[in-house]
Amino acid sequence: MKNLPVAERFMRYARILTPSREGSDTFPSTHCQFDLANVLVDEMKMMGINDARVDAHCYVFGYIPATEGCEAAPALGFIAHMDTVSDFADHAPCPMVIEDYDGNDIELGGSGRAIKVSDFPHLPSLKGRTLITTDGTTVLGADDKAGVAEIMAMADELIHSGIPHGKICIGFTPDEEIGAGPDHFDVEGFGADYAYTVDGGPEGSIEYENFNAAGAMFEVHGFNVHPGDAKDIMINAALVAMEINGLLPAGETPRDTEGYEGFYHLIRMEGAVDTARLIYIVRDHDADIFEERIKTLRSIERQINEKYGEGTVKLQMKEQYRNMAEQIRNCFHLVENAKAAIEEAGLTPSVEPIRGGTDGAQLSFMGLPCPNLGTGGYAAHGPYEHISVEGMEKCVEILINIIQKYA
Repeated sequence: MKNLPVAERFMRYARILTPSREGSDTFPSTHCQFDLANVLVDEMKMMGINDARVDAHCYVFGYIPATEGCEAAPALGFIAHMDTVSDFADHAPCPMVIEDYDGNDIELGGSGRAIKVSDFPHLPSLKGRTLITTDGTTVLGADDKAGVAEIMAMADELIHSGIPHGKICIGFTPDEEIGAGPDHFDVEGFGADYAYTVDGGPEGSIEYENFNAAGAMFEVHGFNVHPGDAKDIMINAALVAMEINGLLPAGETPRDTEGYEGFYHLIRMEGAVDTARLIYIVRDHDADIFEERIKTLRSIERQINEKYGEGTVKLQMKEQYRNMAEQIRNCFHLVENAKAAIEEAGLTPSVEPIRGGTDGAQLSFMGLPCPNLGTGGYAAHGPYEHISVEGMEKCVEILINIIQKYA
């Protein structure tokens, strides 16, 4: 779509339902992600990116050759993900546009929900902008279709403006929200020397430090007998699960932590007398403290089995990603050039640790250094998600500025 404004691109993409699904036995985890992938390939070809394609695993790739005289410049990659979380994603989003926003609470259609200044203190800073929100019944999908739209708008501008640039490699991934985005990403075939994911928060933000991350599941096996005869015999799996959670350090949950502080986050629990399960994510920026957190979980497993008998509890751990700062520090020009590009766009760079992860974390350890840039979005993963048109436009400007730094 030649010369389509970034906001229009975003709303086109947002209306396409693309939740990924944990526990799926396919890749991508949902076939609907191909719906957006095919749209993006068609749009890139209309721009003139003739080699645009989507592969069997739903990765979208496209390339813009270097302009004359810039062939020796580093090949830069720009990556965003097409999937959204599965919560609040049972029907296609219907974005609402609020022009000349007044800085006050926003009623989200007839849903009974509102984006309130008391919950989101940054809202007054967006006064006068054009906001895009949900209708209160779905996620918006700015995480990360805003990043997709910004990369597409950047590509369109490069192709039709004559701005000098090196080779540009574009990649859109599936299944990022379930931690599988890089699973089938061909780093060597992608051909970029360096890359940026465009999957962050407010415009002007740069992230190159993220959590070390693991998933943990306690599976509890109880022993059920008639409660009248249960003295010293019954093991109530649901009660044991509560005991396990009570053994975790107090005040180390997402609600209680910020910045570089890590946490244990109970994301799901289920159980009865016979069996119970507790599913956590474990996070910390510091690798040594992260390992101590894992040891704490192992210690709880031992304590419970010593108390109730071996086999009562089984702990399963899965490493999810590591802190990409280890890799980015070796090519810190990526961060410095991003800072300069943001300043040229009239903004003050904000370098913050990610209290989460992105595809870039795994890609950095796969050989493609990949810091993360803001998209202009706020309140991801729920019906209160919102973004400003002006913020997205600034993000496109920042991407163009970065490209010129490397040309």
